[in-house]
Amino acid sequence: MSLRFIGIDPNTGQGESPTVWVDENSGELVIQGWKPDAATEAECAAYEVHGHAAGIPEHEQVVRVPARMVSILREACDVAERAQLH
Repeated sequence: MSLRFIGIDPNTGQGESPTVWVDENSGELVIQGWKPDAATEAECAAYEVHGHAAGIPEHEQVVRVPARMVSILREACDVAERAQLH
């Protein structure tokens, strides 16, 4: 794995640091965020669409990132997309 740091929450303080990286080998986004509260996690777990069963698989996790990080996420998406092209 080769992580490329993209950005960190611009309002980061002590103990809070939502962060975004791109794994340059797989082209996947790696996101560190806040744990959701129980109500948010339950709502995500209850969501069901065609081809996606309700629930959160044991190997997956819901995370929250602040909206102020949208530009960082866009940059990470661009980097990940370019990695897939190589």
